Amino acid sequence: MKKQSQKNLWAQVVKTGIIKSNLIPMVAGLMLALYTYEYRFIDHIGDIVLAFIGTALIIGASGSFNNIYDRDIDAVMARTKGRPTVTGSISIKKVAIVASLLLAIGLTLLSFTSPLAAFLGFLGVFFYVVPYTMWTKRHTIWNTEVGSISGAMPPLIGWAAVAPDIWHPACWALFLIMVIWQMPHFYAIAIRKHDDYAAAKIPMLPVAKGAKRTFLQSNIYLVLLVLSSFLFLPLSLGLTLVSLLLGLIWLGLSLFGSRKMKVKDWANKMFLFSLIHMMVIFSTVIIYASIGLVLASLS
Repeated sequence: MKKQSQKNLWAQVVKTGIIKSNLIPMVAGLMLALYTYEYRFIDHIGDIVLAFIGTALIIGASGSFNNIYDRDIDAVMARTKGRPTVTGSISIKKVAIVASLLLAIGLTLLSFTSPLAAFLGFLGVFFYVVPYTMWTKRHTIWNTEVGSISGAMPPLIGWAAVAPDIWHPACWALFLIMVIWQMPHFYAIAIRKHDDYAAAKIPMLPVAKGAKRTFLQSNIYLVLLVLSSFLFLPLSLGLTLVSLLLGLIWLGLSLFGSRKMKVKDWANKMFLFSLIHMMVIFSTVIIYASIGLVLASLS
């Protein structure tokens, strides 16, 4: 029982939920790169394993460093006040050591795939810990935009782990979709957890500027999300249409909901569809690339 308890505590420290959700776009980027450059899956098994483990480790490191720095504001938020870094269930020194080891090992593993993948991994951790956690999260409504850069690094890391460069439009489609997706997603969370963020004095957009500004900004980002779908066009009409359809549905839900629903009902619908959007689009990319690789191997 004690061992299981420690396991659960460490899962909260490294934020295993975030690790799992971010590995999906990483795999999508990796698989799409293999398909785009007509590489054989079997020839890159080593890179795939290293990219998977390395990315998981650096995301865990980011979450751990975030928990260390944010323990003062976590203590006043209902959903975070039970974290081990707040309660003292695990010492801050131990968390710092583990986080540093995760970062060092993760970047080393990524460097074995390519120096670019390791560099992108480092940028992801840096943006999450320094510009986001240590600065913008506490001081500006643009904290979500800054944090989105870090959150969008996994598909670039996956792509760079097997591809010679990251300049293909499809690669940037994955990156931009991940960047833009985070704003309506986290705005919805901020509305749902408004009291928590207000108590911690975190200037999330809905807390600092209100619902009307949040509706407007969400819709602007959703229009950009729809437009970003066309970056898939040089590679696949099918992926373009899937991305376009999902974006239009989300935009329609937002426009309709902001007029017809109560604020929290709108936020709940937006949050739920954001999860559906991410799962469908990145699963579609993975399936599309996988089928393409199989067909190529048979031809």
